[in-house]
Amino acid sequence: MSKMIESMSKAIDALLPELEALYKDLHQHPELSMQEFRTAKIVADYMEKLGYEVTREVGVTGVVAILRNGEGPTVMLRADMDALPVAEATGLPYASTVTARDEEDVQVGVSHACGHDLHVTWLLGAARLLIEHRDSWSGTLMAVFQPGEEVGRGAQSMMDDGMKERFPKPDVILGQHVMVGAAGTVGYRSGPILSAGDSLKIKLFGRGSHGSQPQTSIDPVIMAASTTLRLQTIVSREIAPSANAVLTVGALQAGTKENIIPDDATLKLNMRTFDEDVRGYMLGAIRRICCAECVASNAPRDPEFTTISSYPLTFNHAETTARLRTAFDAHFGERAYETQPAAASEDFSIFGREWQVPYAFWFVGGTDPEVYRKAVAEKKVNEIPSNHSPKFAPVLDPTLRTGLETMLCAAEAWFSPEDNA
Repeated sequence: MSKMIESMSKAIDALLPELEALYKDLHQHPELSMQEFRTAKIVADYMEKLGYEVTREVGVTGVVAILRNGEGPTVMLRADMDALPVAEATGLPYASTVTARDEEDVQVGVSHACGHDLHVTWLLGAARLLIEHRDSWSGTLMAVFQPGEEVGRGAQSMMDDGMKERFPKPDVILGQHVMVGAAGTVGYRSGPILSAGDSLKIKLFGRGSHGSQPQTSIDPVIMAASTTLRLQTIVSREIAPSANAVLTVGALQAGTKENIIPDDATLKLNMRTFDEDVRGYMLGAIRRICCAECVASNAPRDPEFTTISSYPLTFNHAETTARLRTAFDAHFGERAYETQPAAASEDFSIFGREWQVPYAFWFVGGTDPEVYRKAVAEKKVNEIPSNHSPKFAPVLDPTLRTGLETMLCAAEAWFSPEDNA
């Protein structure tokens, strides 16, 4: 077991009820991306009360809290704060009933269907324990509470707001995410752990007409349908089977009435890749196919491409992951394991890329262990409500403790490396 966590054992036990109450409050009051004003205030007030140097409104709602505790490395711990435009359907007594206006001014249900409320709670708990036990480690802790992960803008907005000039450069950047998996377990890996993610909106232009006179039109619905089918051949026919990639057209929007051929149609697509060369090729192939289908349809103009969101590949630094592996294996034993990459995406790595320092990201299981064991045995893991599902609901025991301990264990690997030798 980690020496630092062992020394904090009673403090962790005493803190968990407070953290559970804090988590439930955050869960009941979710906020959409770049609108995390209440959450940010709770975070900043909590960290100031503990004695951290706190800077508010970094990249709109981001919070950066610094604790300088003698000589040693600067370790950045990061948690994201935003929720999703998803109406909660968990049936929990503390379920969210919040609604809000999204960026397109549409009224939507809002919930923490991805677990960021848990991430915030973990980091607040770790920050409290580290400042209350500062005699057990040495260095500088930088706790970063990030907005807008779900729209892929939060990390960059914080960096663009002068993080490199305003705060110390980290020696390492560490983050974690609750995922489907047995609660109490921790999954790590070197190299790619989360895919790059790119979402595009593509507007195709035709010429509208009456449905009874298609010869007078250039039908964008046909154009969009042909484009959708042809886009699926990128992965099936242009990408090697050994190169993992996904391309999904999630929306095809056109027209208002059955007997009117519209002027235009819009596709919204998402792609996931684990290799920068594959990513670049697929982006080029999407543009090529869309333009070619428009030419084939005699469209009056080229398609219009808009980036909805773009997430870089999360690629864990080998030496950083090796140090984490040693720490996690020593503390968690068989509950720590090497995970497979996930096709989800994160903007976490932007911090490491911008600062050009090593980073690592890992997963914490949040599924009831017996439910997960049974699902594995019956080959029904895919039926467990996952992140972004309206029914996603991590069990709090032992997930709350595990995520708190992983954050402490990771920090200790740099602040007190001899304890993990």
